[in-house]
Amino acid sequence: MNPAVVLLSGGLDSATCLAIAGGQGFSCHCLSFDYGQRHHAELKAAERVAKALGAAEHRILSVDLAQFGGSALTDTSIAVPTEGVQPGIPVTYVPARNTIMLALALAWAEVLGSRDIFLGVNAVDYSGYPDCRPDYIAAFETMANLATRAGVEGARLTIHTPLIDLSKADIIRKGIKLGVDYALTVSCYRADSDGHACGVCDSCRLRAEGFTAAGATDPTSYRT
Repeated sequence: MNPAVVLLSGGLDSATCLAIAGGQGFSCHCLSFDYGQRHHAELKAAERVAKALGAAEHRILSVDLAQFGGSALTDTSIAVPTEGVQPGIPVTYVPARNTIMLALALAWAEVLGSRDIFLGVNAVDYSGYPDCRPDYIAAFETMANLATRAGVEGARLTIHTPLIDLSKADIIRKGIKLGVDYALTVSCYRADSDGHACGVCDSCRLRAEGFTAAGATDPTSYRT
């Protein structure tokens, strides 16, 4: 089994991405980040998901992006939007988050001798983040193969984004077929310490709409 690094947030998309990587026969080394996010419960969810889906290893790295702020997810003085998904890049965008996470995943992949990184970004039913677009992923992959010893020596690295062109409903259908237990996941930007969701942030709305469109029961636990 070839090793792969899988970025695992603990949310719906990353859980599905892990199931896909495992289904393709990779030995999955999961990487999560404690980056100062206010929805810290997602890290507990990531641990549950990694265990349930048989990951070979799961590590959590601390990179405190809250020191910079600039996002509703890392700065408690900025409110998380609850009025519904709006056009444009929302305040929940975390500057450089995917770039930092991919760079560290790249480092671990090179140490593991892995040439495969899996990332559950989506460019269809998402919040408009610039670092979820196919052009960004392609550019980072090019950079990764220029920046590493393995890449220079001809061992090309591939960044897999199997969800990037799927609707949220299609992602959920695929995950259900692969046996993902979505009750283990946390998607809410305002989740409490026990992982109970608010039901009104962008992520909650996209998740709920996805389950409805997929004709599946949403197992999300909401705050009362």
